[in-house]
Amino acid sequence: MVGVSAAAVPPPRAENEPSAPAERGRRAARGSLAVALLCGALGAALVLLATSRKWAEGTASVAQSSLPQSANGDDITGLPGALAVVGLAALVAVFAVRRVGRIVVSLLLALSGTGIVISAALGATDKAALKEKASKVTGVEGSAIHDVSYTPWPWVALAGGVLLLFAGVLALAYGRHWPAMSGRYERAGAEGRRPARRASAAPDPDRPEELWKALDRGEDPTVSR
Repeated sequence: MVGVSAAAVPPPRAENEPSAPAERGRRAARGSLAVALLCGALGAALVLLATSRKWAEGTASVAQSSLPQSANGDDITGLPGALAVVGLAALVAVFAVRRVGRIVVSLLLALSGTGIVISAALGATDKAALKEKASKVTGVEGSAIHDVSYTPWPWVALAGGVLLLFAGVLALAYGRHWPAMSGRYERAGAEGRRPARRASAAPDPDRPEELWKALDRGEDPTVSR
């Protein structure tokens, strides 16, 4: 009869030892959390920075002269900046909610990024803000604006929107595995446990009022405890 060698038998695995797929899933969840936080924070910062910079410039004709005009991102469209704040708030709120609430907040984060991308792309070639400023300078409604040029800042805002959108997609895909903030603060020891009652000390015979109190309670003041 051929004996079975000890090397041919695999060692038993401990019950609490994590399996390879579960360990890979946890690593993916941790990695997605770090990437989502980085993309969300960086994307919102880029959008807020870009909307405060000059997006377009041109010249307005006034009599025999021309006046240079410029428009910031907030002058052209205030939507990217507002959506960046909403997206940043949604990124923080992901950790304050669970289950369905987390899905809703993650979807809001993704939609904020999508809205930023669309509005920044439309604002990259917008002349309405420059024409409005030209009308105020000339006093003529619908004044023309000439030599219009655009800066790269709208595309920086668009890139920030893409980062926020990517953070929202990660939250939708892996958010159920991310940790959540807890509002419970547990005290040390088991809940509901009451401190033990201290044994009542024997009444002091030098204080008559304690003797009377002991008699009222039905205790023998001559017995020490």
